[in-house]
Amino acid sequence: MLVHIPNVLTPDELAHCRARLAATEWVDGKVTAGQQSAMAKKNLQIPAESATARELGDIILRALGRNPTFNSAALPMRVFPPLFNRYDEGMHFRAHVDNAIRPIPGTGFRIRTDVSSTLFLTDLDEYDGGELIIEDTYGTQRVRFPAGGLVLYPSTSLHSVSPVTRGSRWASFFWTQSMVRDDTKRRLLYDFDCSIIEMRKSLPDDHSAVLGITSTYHNLLRQWAEL
Repeated sequence: MLVHIPNVLTPDELAHCRARLAATEWVDGKVTAGQQSAMAKKNLQIPAESATARELGDIILRALGRNPTFNSAALPMRVFPPLFNRYDEGMHFRAHVDNAIRPIPGTGFRIRTDVSSTLFLTDLDEYDGGELIIEDTYGTQRVRFPAGGLVLYPSTSLHSVSPVTRGSRWASFFWTQSMVRDDTKRRLLYDFDCSIIEMRKSLPDDHSAVLGITSTYHNLLRQWAEL
């Protein structure tokens, strides 16, 4: 399931993130890559342990917490602290699959990567190329969203970033361990939730149809959730 969520950050949050990233030091992106990814990766990143990464990561986590679409689609149990990457002209990331398990720095905990997310931080007119290319259930999806927009997709997906041919592409990326690890089940629950939201626009909450579909949603979540 591939879901686009526009305007995850407010204009003020986006401007603050961009200003902080412009003033900080970037390092070789291979520092967070697995063995397979390191051979395919040519980009820059903010060190995960830096004060900038922690500050901006907290801003993004708060934004995700208040976003109903992210919570409905990802059903998050744990979210990896957001990381930040940069693709300047000629940089790219060849096709790869994200690591299945990632240790959360400084915690002793690990996260299973069920859902991958990219939050775009650069306006579309600031760069060319740099598309996120995802091999989805329905074929190849080429993703390039305005600043503040987020895409989430299964971490099992083969994906890449095409070479940037002009300008610089900045983004935040992170992974979510979902309460429901199976993407097909998550998709069904997300579709259910979207239907409930639409139904409530025309029917009262105590209508039998609303009660019935809401009960089915929660009973399926109860059946499939792993806590």
